[in-house]
Amino acid sequence: MNKIASGEPLILLLVEDNEAHAEMVKRSFEQHQVSNLIRHVADGQAALDYLRREGEYDDDKKYPFPHCVLLDLRLPKVDGLEVLRQIKTNEKLRKMPVVILTTSAAEKDVAMAYEYHANSYVVKPMDFGKFESLMNDLGYYWMAWNQDPWNE
Repeated sequence: MNKIASGEPLILLLVEDNEAHAEMVKRSFEQHQVSNLIRHVADGQAALDYLRREGEYDDDKKYPFPHCVLLDLRLPKVDGLEVLRQIKTNEKLRKMPVVILTTSAAEKDVAMAYEYHANSYVVKPMDFGKFESLMNDLGYYWMAWNQDPWNE
């Protein structure tokens, strides 16, 4: 069931170390009323801790489990491709939709992301208007069209 039909808010985990990019994503989603809840972490280790419910992220009310992960590739502590690999090889997390949202259009990055079972690979446009349009489309897709893997 999609989020619009269920009335359930879309919960996104945004994994982005660039504060300006993270703010653009959050602002764009808010302006288009796409998501009710965006949780942001700035490094790969924090993303894994959040998803595994470890350390400070063991409070489900404060840190609700996301419906989708927006994952940058160039991250401190654990890079995005390793985060993706760990998500997709974890029995409890492998169904988690992961959208790579990065500035890298390098063929090797795209190939590795899909090798590690990314659900989508999106290159961030540098133009803010195009970026906003992308966030609107991306959010609407995950909220209205995509079937939630956790509601089987």
